[in-house]
Amino acid sequence: MRGMGPIRIAVLLLLLALPVAAQTRLPSDDAGGSARSLAPGEYSSPQAVPLPPTSALSLEAAAARPRMAPDLALQTYLQLAQRQLTDLGAYSDLTVIEADLPSTAQHGRYELLRRFAAPKSLAFAAIHFAGDGFIKTNIIGRLLQSEVDHVQKGEGPNTAITADNYKFSYKTLDSIGSQPVYLYQLKPRRKRPGLFKGRIYLDVLSGRLRRAEGVLVKSPSMFVKRVEFVQDYQEVAGFSLPVRVHSVTKTRLFGRAVVDITHTGYEAKPRTEPQSDGSFPPGGPSSN
Repeated sequence: MRGMGPIRIAVLLLLLALPVAAQTRLPSDDAGGSARSLAPGEYSSPQAVPLPPTSALSLEAAAARPRMAPDLALQTYLQLAQRQLTDLGAYSDLTVIEADLPSTAQHGRYELLRRFAAPKSLAFAAIHFAGDGFIKTNIIGRLLQSEVDHVQKGEGPNTAITADNYKFSYKTLDSIGSQPVYLYQLKPRRKRPGLFKGRIYLDVLSGRLRRAEGVLVKSPSMFVKRVEFVQDYQEVAGFSLPVRVHSVTKTRLFGRAVVDITHTGYEAKPRTEPQSDGSFPPGGPSSN
């Protein structure tokens, strides 16, 4: 996943409604919370979420900068999105996934360390899981497996929010918290799994992506009725990476499946800097 892609997590939730097959091998977590090394590919290989409050200092700085026109903001975003597909070399973060099946009162919370290295390497290391085993294996486990598969197959450009995949239509000036943003309606150019119909919000000063939200246009499973999502982004080392995801999948077997994901502690590097292979060192990364 290159971060600027649409809502990969929402796509992955389509797997929730599939009949249970062989269990996915998950990274084990110990009582002390230390992380175990997980090699790349070891996985067999809406309510809006508010952004952090803007400080008074950042508001003063923003006021001193001129706003882009909506057309220029969109053009800038599309250039940044295309550049990110080729220039993002690596990133790592702390990922927390919380999943719920309200109809059965099942819940799970998984903390993991994630590391991506271009072009096709993604690894996870477990820190701690608490909750129902079904959630761990059949929801979060499948989600992680699909995320690894998506990266290894190089599918990012097929689902990225770019002019190749979407038509954009400016609607209005809006805000996320106290941050002014431009709202654009999105219409996918084709009915392909992973694409969505909805909206994106771009920063009026920089043209950077701040939020994407909508409904997936195609489900590969007869067991899924609808997938809705909201995903917020943050600039990290010149790249736009997801920081929060809220997704609701309506299934025919389990009712609603609700997943919330947060990413913190990002470190990102462009491809011009030396990259590792994306795997964690022996013994796993530190959880401190």
